[in-house]
Amino acid sequence: MPPSSPSQAASRPSIALVSISRLRNLCETVAPRYASEARFFNVREGYGDAVTALQPYIEAGTVDVVLAAGSNGAYLRDNLSVPVVMVKVNGFDVLAGITHANATWPGAPIGLILHESVSHELADLGAWLNLRLTQCAYRTVDEVHDAVTALAAEGCRVIIGPGMACDLAQAAGLESVFLYSLGAVHEAFERSVELARVSRQKESKRVRLNTIVAHLRDGVAAFDEAGQLEAVNPAMLDLLGLDRARDVSAQLVRSVGPLLHEVAGGDAAVDERIEQIGGRSLIVSCVPIVEQGARSGAVVTAQDALVAQRIDRSLRTTQRPRHLVARYELDDLVGVAPAMARVRRLAAMSAAHDATVLLTGESGTGKELVAQGIHNASRRRGNPFVAFNCAALPEGLIESELFGHEEGAFTGARRGGKPGLVEIAHTGTIFLDEIGEMPPALQSRLLRVLQEREVMKLGASRATPVDVRVIAATHRDLRALVQEGAFRADLYFRLNLLHIPLPPLRERREDIAALARHLLERMADRYALRAAAIERVLTLFAPYFARYSWPGNVRELENLLARAAIFLADETGDASADSSLYDVFPEFAQNDEANDAPRRPAIASNGARRDAARPVTREDVERALTAHGGNRAAASRALGIGRTTLWRLMKGA
Repeated sequence: MPPSSPSQAASRPSIALVSISRLRNLCETVAPRYASEARFFNVREGYGDAVTALQPYIEAGTVDVVLAAGSNGAYLRDNLSVPVVMVKVNGFDVLAGITHANATWPGAPIGLILHESVSHELADLGAWLNLRLTQCAYRTVDEVHDAVTALAAEGCRVIIGPGMACDLAQAAGLESVFLYSLGAVHEAFERSVELARVSRQKESKRVRLNTIVAHLRDGVAAFDEAGQLEAVNPAMLDLLGLDRARDVSAQLVRSVGPLLHEVAGGDAAVDERIEQIGGRSLIVSCVPIVEQGARSGAVVTAQDALVAQRIDRSLRTTQRPRHLVARYELDDLVGVAPAMARVRRLAAMSAAHDATVLLTGESGTGKELVAQGIHNASRRRGNPFVAFNCAALPEGLIESELFGHEEGAFTGARRGGKPGLVEIAHTGTIFLDEIGEMPPALQSRLLRVLQEREVMKLGASRATPVDVRVIAATHRDLRALVQEGAFRADLYFRLNLLHIPLPPLRERREDIAALARHLLERMADRYALRAAAIERVLTLFAPYFARYSWPGNVRELENLLARAAIFLADETGDASADSSLYDVFPEFAQNDEANDAPRRPAIASNGARRDAARPVTREDVERALTAHGGNRAAASRALGIGRTTLWRLMKGA
């Protein structure tokens, strides 16, 4: 019986010895010599009975090779799924049998029974050796009986042949010589042990590969050169929706047959093609199997397109650089002015849709903050937010940065290519600042992205689909640029779907104080600002919230507040002392000189508000200097005039 222990079966291959009649004794003699290399067990049945006895062990994987001889071996080879090694009779065995028969029974007619075919060379040798030699060939058990009967009828007294022929000859009163030699059996054992070892290795690799493939989420199916199914994993059956209770092979060939025919008729493989199979969108590939330079079949793989999209989104999310994240919300828009309320309302409405948004306004009004707020209030929050300034790079670099390039697209192109910012922003938002500065040649490419939702890399042969929302911003009048021919009209109308104008800071002065406080509190940790320091800076800036023009808008306000936090926040850095406010903030001095002094509000020396309609006199300057201990900067602030005006009044000009 075959080995039942898994450890034993794994250590040595197992060989079944199907030997009937006299061959059994030779096999039992030789087997112990190979006990360290393989495990042997005898099957004493032949033909159909042997197949029935071996089948359970073959299905259990405990038989690697079968060793047999003659018609019995031929029958087993045709009816078993494992290799069958035949004990072969060579010319020396035949000559040895003839010599033995002639020496034992001199002059007796000899009958030779061989499997499958007779030897014409032996006929000539019999005449040369003065022997009466008659040959018969057999293929089946019945033909062995017929051969013995025929040779006996022709007068043969000695039969040379396999064990069954010898037994039949003796039963008929004839002499017999067993044809198989010990050397032939040794050779058969050598071949069976080697074949069993190789077979065990191949089976181990096959089982390992099948185990791996069976656990793949992607569907895999292998076909031979004739298109017959060789292997398929459960994932493929599930993806194609095949009925496992019916003929899986026929269903599978119907589903992927066109791919197999396409690969069989050409040299190129099918690589990652989107196909509708079984009502599902699948990413399929079909690759030919080439062995020793010749095609031997094909492998078809399939992946659910929805799963690929989820993986793509996950990769883009987990591997997204930090600079591709929107940090601001719409709640970060500070202000109660009607213009800002309108901005918040329009931004919230825009966030509910994927339409293109155009933000217009002077530099520093917070266009990117609004764009980030729209992104974070939309369904695309959590996905990439990519910002790009269209005026920051030369035209050639803008094209490469926005749309990407393939390897070798131009001199200096990155090895392996590079995805563009539009592709990086896939499933998210791309913010195109200073869109009015985009070169005309690139405006048409951006228009294609907006229209076709696909991007073509430099040097690429096909476009890449993208799902991206575009928010553009500019401080220029795009309509005027269109009229001048400097901006494409079709692109302008594509961008101007949802328009949000941002007001300059001077048009919402009621928000400046609250905005300044918000900015100072946000930079408190960076500059180690305490509450008292924040109040001191706000008090210092209070006169200028209403009268300074703020040409740089919120950006300028933030920069001036940061400067104040550095120079004036500390108690020892009060501008009312030795240093002048105008020394730190020359912008305010220029603004004061540009404005008409009689229109400025002023504070009298006793702290009461002076009539703004009355011009400042030299006497007012002297009283203010006396009240502030000669500090000209403090006197200037109290009077609401600039230092230049103070000097002019002191000199009596």
